[in-house]
Amino acid sequence: MADQQPPEDLHLFREQMADAVPLEQDRAEPFQRRPPPRPLPQPAYLDETEGGTTLSEAEVVTGEFLEFVRPGVQQRVLQELRRGHIEPQLELDLHGLSVAYAQQTLDAFLRECRRRLLRCARIIHGKGSRSEQGQPVLKRKVNYWLRCYDDVLAFTSATRRDGGTGALYVLLRNPRKATRR
Repeated sequence: MADQQPPEDLHLFREQMADAVPLEQDRAEPFQRRPPPRPLPQPAYLDETEGGTTLSEAEVVTGEFLEFVRPGVQQRVLQELRRGHIEPQLELDLHGLSVAYAQQTLDAFLRECRRRLLRCARIIHGKGSRSEQGQPVLKRKVNYWLRCYDDVLAFTSATRRDGGTGALYVLLRNPRKATRR
C-alpha cells in the first residue's frame, strides 16, 4: 500500500506536467514488426529465355578459340574486334577464382560496364592448363555465361598480345541505343 500516492499529489503532478512535450527519439520502437525482406533483383544470366529460345550449357561448344556474335552485328565490327582494333576500356581477371565467385564477379563487372557506358571490355579467364582433367572450367563457363547476357553483342578470343585464347574481347551493346527502342 506504500506504492499508492494520495489523490492530491497525483492531481498536482498532472497539473505541473500538462504543458510537457514528449522527447523525440531516434531509435526504433523495441517491439515494432519489421517489414518483410525485399527480394534481390536476379542477375541477367539467370534469365534463360533469350529471343524466345532457351540456351543450355550443354549446347555450347567450347574449343580452343572462342567466338560468338549476335544476329545484326556487322562483319566489319566483328573483324575489328577479332584483330583487337577496338580498344578494351575495362578489364576483368577471373582466372584462379572459383566458379561461383567468378559468376558473381562477372555479373558485377558487366553491370559496371553498363553503368559506365563502355563499348568493349577484356575478360581474362585463363587457358585452363592447370585444371583437373585438363579441361578449362572457367573458359567453358564464361563462354556460356556471356551468351546469356543481352548486353553482350559479340565476343572473341583476344590477340596474343592481350592473352590469346586465355582472354576474350567482349563487345557490349550501347546502352543509349538500347533505351531508344
